[in-house]
Amino acid sequence: MSTHDRPGSDPSDEPGMQYGGPDDDFSPERLAGMQREDLNRLGARYDGVEVLHVDPPPPPGSGLEKQAERQVAMAFGLAGLFALAFAVVYFGSNWFLPDWQWASEDNGWSALYTPLLGLTMGGALIFIGVGLVLFVKKLLPHETAVQDKHDGSQFDRATTAATLMGGLDKTGFPRRKMIGRSLGFAGGALGLMLIAPLGGLIKNPNKGNPLGTTEWAEGVRLVRDDGTPIRPGDQEPGSLETVFPAVEGGNRAADAATMLIRLRPEQMAALEPREGQADFGYGDYVAYSKICTHAGCPVSLYEQETSRILCPCHQSQFDVIQGAKPVFGPATRSLPELPITLDDEGYFVARSDYIEAVGPTYWNRERI
Repeated sequence: MSTHDRPGSDPSDEPGMQYGGPDDDFSPERLAGMQREDLNRLGARYDGVEVLHVDPPPPPGSGLEKQAERQVAMAFGLAGLFALAFAVVYFGSNWFLPDWQWASEDNGWSALYTPLLGLTMGGALIFIGVGLVLFVKKLLPHETAVQDKHDGSQFDRATTAATLMGGLDKTGFPRRKMIGRSLGFAGGALGLMLIAPLGGLIKNPNKGNPLGTTEWAEGVRLVRDDGTPIRPGDQEPGSLETVFPAVEGGNRAADAATMLIRLRPEQMAALEPREGQADFGYGDYVAYSKICTHAGCPVSLYEQETSRILCPCHQSQFDVIQGAKPVFGPATRSLPELPITLDDEGYFVARSDYIEAVGPTYWNRERI
């Protein structure tokens, strides 16, 4: 390329002498009036782009092009079908068959809910990738070019935009309707797949206070792991029994696990209940949440001699005598106490749910 062929050079000047630059020679108005093809060639000349090698795509209308186009369209179409299948599984189970994914163990289909979601989403993403790879390898020209780097300008912006549009023409999208339709179908189905989980916010909005309540309620019996109820004389002084609410559907509510502790006489004499909770216990029995207030681990160790409940995960310790107040370790809140009494048959029942949320502290929870 000679100096006189280069934008920004004046043929009347001495060879190699430049008097300005492309923005001086080509105003925005002049650039706006030029054809895209001319801008593309002009930008390549100025940028010093040199094409070293070109592997052209299959000739337009040839059998190889049509075969490659069908392969790409099939890949995009399969991606769309997998994405639609994801939406069918998700909406079908959450809107039309709301109990499907939570069905009993006798229903084998319930175990396939999550795997089907993963399989359909994975298939959609895989075939999108396959379609893009096939399109690039089989339908785009492959060229090797070199280019000098320089500062950007108005001239650069105009010619670069023309080059990009020229690249779009080279892809053949404007004339390859089959690929365009299949890609549009895949894109729409993928969009539906990605926003489908948001439908759960409409169908199953967060109602009530699920983080602040448990299965305990007035009159709910305290039962052992095997489902048997408990009377006051069933435990020895100084012992601990893990109990659950006797509610429909089982007694294994994870957030309702409770420690029923029978205090020794000397512990009763030194007992210091938290303010407003002096009547939460019954006789020499107290009941505290088994969920550690630090990280939600099960608090399962009890030392009679020190009256301390220990969390084995991070070594938090809670003093039963002081209303399960944390006295060691990272926990900062006392274990919530369950108010208990006896029913007409002499079995322990809850007087209400916990008056505070169990488990770790979150956003607006106070440290008590």
